[in-house]
Amino acid sequence: MYEGAVQDLIDELGRLPGVGPKSAQRIAFHLLATDDQEVKRLVDALTEVKLRVQFCELCGNVAEAERCRVCLDPRRSDDVICVVEEPKDVVAIERTREFRGRYHVLGGAINPIENVGPDDLRISELLSRLADGTVQEVILATDPNVEGEATATYLSRLMAHMGITVSRLASGLPVGGDLEYADEVTLGRAFEGRRVIGNDK
Repeated sequence: MYEGAVQDLIDELGRLPGVGPKSAQRIAFHLLATDDQEVKRLVDALTEVKLRVQFCELCGNVAEAERCRVCLDPRRSDDVICVVEEPKDVVAIERTREFRGRYHVLGGAINPIENVGPDDLRISELLSRLADGTVQEVILATDPNVEGEATATYLSRLMAHMGITVSRLASGLPVGGDLEYADEVTLGRAFEGRRVIGNDK
């Protein structure tokens, strides 16, 4: 609809998750009307995050070094791991202050429609972390939707004979929702009411 650079900006903004054509257009025109210094701060922030941020070599969370702050924290418990889909889910759970163990970020969920299978996720890395017998419980905190449930079921079957308690977040999380949008009270209750699944010990 627009010419040159304006349309290019709208197109690129429209590629962002959750940004539709109208939102992309609004953001583009907001940036055009914004002070040059504010735009420069945005550009600098985008450049910095791409230069400095990586994924933790152990858990897959975002980090500015080889290990994230959770993995480096000696006060965290090593005998329980909470498995989540994305780094944003770690932040959501940390806000509850209910969990003091370690995390494992899968990098997504099993989704055949999008051609995402178990081999595309950080499942082998999770199994490696469980191999030495330190971990006694794995909490499956994947999203309560079809893909998250499929991923949780797949993981629980993989761990069924490993002598590890496998639990799933319980009541309070709506089916079809995302962890990042749940409030602290809802997530806190879900942690308190988690249930054991596939325990063949």
